[in-house]
Amino acid sequence: MLSRSAVKCAPVQMNVFQAINNALDHALQRDPKTLLFGEDVAFGGVFRCSQGLQEKYGDKRVFNTPLCEQGIAGFAIGLASNGWRPIAEMQFGDYIFPAFDQLVNEAAKYRFRSGGQFNCGGLTVRAPCSAVGHGGLYHSQSPEAYFAHTPGIKIVMPSNPSDAKGLLLSCIEDNNPCLFLEPKILYRTSVDKVEEGYETIPLGKAKIVQEGSDITVITYGSHLRRVLKAVEMLRQTYPSRSVEVIDLRTIVPYDRDTLVASVKKTGRFLVTHEAPGQCGFGAELVTELTKECFLHLEAPPTRVCGLDTPFPLIHENIYLPNEHKLCDTMKELLDY
Repeated sequence: MLSRSAVKCAPVQMNVFQAINNALDHALQRDPKTLLFGEDVAFGGVFRCSQGLQEKYGDKRVFNTPLCEQGIAGFAIGLASNGWRPIAEMQFGDYIFPAFDQLVNEAAKYRFRSGGQFNCGGLTVRAPCSAVGHGGLYHSQSPEAYFAHTPGIKIVMPSNPSDAKGLLLSCIEDNNPCLFLEPKILYRTSVDKVEEGYETIPLGKAKIVQEGSDITVITYGSHLRRVLKAVEMLRQTYPSRSVEVIDLRTIVPYDRDTLVASVKKTGRFLVTHEAPGQCGFGAELVTELTKECFLHLEAPPTRVCGLDTPFPLIHENIYLPNEHKLCDTMKELLDY
């Protein structure tokens, strides 16, 4: 694993796309075998996450690829299996499906099929994902559950600029293939102070965003903002009840210990994400937490997720598990 910088820098205001750009800059600077490529990456990409990096590191380390996601993934796997640390960008998470075979049948299994003789552990795949307010069918999906079913891939989704930088650097350092999903609505709307130096955040460790004693709400990505709005709404009518909010951060592997401890403490839990409920990742959490915490539960384990339909355009807010749906569900669980 690459060594961390011991230099501490003062934090500066960044939004998520600036934090990702900063992380990519650090990664390219620290390791000459790190490469960044994808569709339109050379001029900065659709969301400008790679802006200025080709000028700084040259067109042999930051470059465009053909419009072929399967080719991008295959090329990245080949590089990683030969000791490079490729960072491959899928322009949108919705476009990752042509590369599905390469990622789940090659990247995830490479180490296992060779009995540990070969691996493509230096691979990081970045993909903008989730609702953006005007994306419609092909620019709003959350594909995490498809990949969570496959052993051998780590899956990460940040909810703020600091996490975006720290988790991305951890993915690039990690010696396992990592899928880094970037909620695109956060690129410019989520702003916070971020350390300019090289700082990582451990994978597989959830964050307790807000402590509480009466109900646990588990989420990840941009959906955290809706959860916090719902908690504020709940406080207006239930001022004496407190909600523990957990940001999963890493979907695979998820932080089982933190979740179990929280649910055993509160006795109620709600899992929520943007992706459709049917076979969504929330179902896995509900199953495991129910098994581990069954004798501590005071209300039914519950999910509030996106509707089981294709993602709509003008009816996005109806489709999503918005703060009103979340607040109503929390009330039902508290009154159970």
